[in-house]
Amino acid sequence: MAKYGEGDKRWIVEDRPDGANVHNWHWAETDCMQWSKDLLSKLLSDHTILEGEGNLFIKTKKIDKIEGEAYVNVRKGKIIPGYELSLKLDWIGEVKDSNNDKSLLIVDGVVEIPYISDENADEDPDIRVIVKDEGPLGRRLKDAFLVKGKEFVLKQVRVFVEAMAKGGPAKEELEVKKVGAKSVQVAKEATPAAAPPAAVKKVEEKRKEGFKTIKMSEKFSCRAMNMYEILMDENRWKGFTQSNAKISKEVGGEISIFDGSVTGSNLELVEGKLIVQKWRFGNWPDGLHSTVRLVLEEPEPGVTVVKLTQTDVPEEDRYGNSTVVENTERGWRDLIFHKIRAVFGFGV
Repeated sequence: MAKYGEGDKRWIVEDRPDGANVHNWHWAETDCMQWSKDLLSKLLSDHTILEGEGNLFIKTKKIDKIEGEAYVNVRKGKIIPGYELSLKLDWIGEVKDSNNDKSLLIVDGVVEIPYISDENADEDPDIRVIVKDEGPLGRRLKDAFLVKGKEFVLKQVRVFVEAMAKGGPAKEELEVKKVGAKSVQVAKEATPAAAPPAAVKKVEEKRKEGFKTIKMSEKFSCRAMNMYEILMDENRWKGFTQSNAKISKEVGGEISIFDGSVTGSNLELVEGKLIVQKWRFGNWPDGLHSTVRLVLEEPEPGVTVVKLTQTDVPEEDRYGNSTVVENTERGWRDLIFHKIRAVFGFGV
């Protein structure tokens, strides 16, 4: 067996003479932390929020702190951004008299964004606005920032999220590789060894569909009926996910889980044996639904095998992020199946 870290070439993808990782087939990770700091600083620093309206003047200063991590993974040409960031943005406000001649108060403030994450890319983050003078004039400035400045900050954060979804600092590298790969493909198509036109067309048609199927099989030390009841009981669902849930137990009834991030309805129910539901995530393009099929088998008493098939999962969300399939698989594994084992003690 090849030994990792001991120079065995079977573990190493040799660099091509032209330096290309064609189609980004092999996993490539780019650290985006410094790039993220630079971009967010550019987007948020030194911007005027109010200039004289209501005798108020507000301007952002600079980002005081950015902490966390940010990276972009690329595999098989797919961009998979990952980031968890928190930041503090300094701002300054001034209140002048009715003629805008005399300054009545100049005060510093802070905007805190405790959590910007790829997992919540489709949602605006929470924002806390702080002013270092809680008197009447200070509160006027704080309220004005909430009205005018909050939307500005959210808009700039959305620019960052969209940039990460497109590859962040790896975007230019990806474009170069796409051009290189395209040149290689053109050269191949010019030779007799090129793929038959029918085969090429079939691959292209499959790519245009833009949907994937997820299949998983998990084993638990419980009866099949126990597992069915957990998956169909909203109170137990709330318990192991630590999130709000509403789950109808009737065919045709609606479901809403993970605080409404996933919605759908029951298509088919067989107690202790089968759950078929229509699912969609809030960040999917409008009108798209997947079908979740959970088959519960009990090969022996006290052992249940859950066979999951989720069809029609879009490869991209409404914002162009190509992490839908990976995130959905990870959600089933880490946020549902592993949590059930941990909370209910169903480990095998």
